[in-house]
Amino acid sequence: MKHTVFEKAKKNFGFGCMRLPMKDGEVDHEAFCEMVDAFLGAGFNYFDTAHGYIGGKSETAIKAALTSRYPRESYVLTNKLSTFHFEKQEEIRPLFEQQLKACGVDYFDLYLMHAQNKELFEKYKKCRAYETALEFLREGKIKHFGISFHDKAEILEEILTAYPQIEAVQIQFNYVDYEDAAVDSRRVYEVCRKFGKPIIVMEPVKGGNLVKLPTLAQEIFNALKGGSAASYAIRYAAGFDGVAMVLSGMGNMDMMQDNLSYMQSFSPLSEKEHEAVRRVCKILRSQDTVPCTACAYCTEVCPQKIPIPHFFSCLNSKRVFKDWSADFYYDIHKSHGGAADSCISCGQCENICPQHLPIRKLLKEVTEEFEKKK
Repeated sequence: MKHTVFEKAKKNFGFGCMRLPMKDGEVDHEAFCEMVDAFLGAGFNYFDTAHGYIGGKSETAIKAALTSRYPRESYVLTNKLSTFHFEKQEEIRPLFEQQLKACGVDYFDLYLMHAQNKELFEKYKKCRAYETALEFLREGKIKHFGISFHDKAEILEEILTAYPQIEAVQIQFNYVDYEDAAVDSRRVYEVCRKFGKPIIVMEPVKGGNLVKLPTLAQEIFNALKGGSAASYAIRYAAGFDGVAMVLSGMGNMDMMQDNLSYMQSFSPLSEKEHEAVRRVCKILRSQDTVPCTACAYCTEVCPQKIPIPHFFSCLNSKRVFKDWSADFYYDIHKSHGGAADSCISCGQCENICPQHLPIRKLLKEVTEEFEKKK
């Protein structure tokens, strides 16, 4: 059954406008117009942006390529309230009106509280950001209200309990992050399902990292003779119950055409394809990674309350995928406990670790990667 949030969305695949074609430091207007035309022409109509994307250029590019060229009823446009652009409640409404003007529309189909985590949720509550957004909903300036989310499942549960008016949740979700202790995708997904919230997936190809695979991993997909590496990642995410929309940030027409080729007539992964994904995931996780199973025994005895498994997961992500979000998630998990460099080398963690990991040494590597490079 199609949720009312997405009743205007024609298909389950959306154009994420955080990575657009660029030319001389500006959005390539001609190329973006061609991509918008191809996207709409193929029967898709969901677009996602935010005020800060591409240094503020995403919204104005959408006005030039989409909203000024197509009737309002022909597309679905999602925007977000981002933390970088307000410090008090009085600043939210002028910012919102600026977003409407920049995008060239009178309303947004969906408006999200952007990148919610424990710390930002406290700021949004203090500034009454949720209440202000709900005023926009009552005024008809947004049609639906939701959040995008980056934190642990328990924090999402707290937010959804505090604000049952939330209609949709956008989460980071892909086959590598599904069982990742830092990103917590599986448990976050399960909370969305528990609360009956439709899910929007961001980062289905992990910032492009699941497109450019190691040779051994790519050969597994090649043997299927069924599509690109991106196709398996996006179809994987789109096949989960409750996932209403999967976003892809497409920077050129080749990416666009590849994505459209398998999402126009979407079919979930077969069992054979799921097995291939599991094998690829195993290869990716075997590359210069800390073999932590996230049992969390170490965190139970750590006097400094260091979230050790989460830090190891961030380190793995940084080493294997060169992932931009690894630093982001490191800071999130540090806000829930001690930093890696707060370790006092008591050794209690190593005494209880079932994998017999040299945790004190590894925490120094985490410190080198995430603390000393700042």
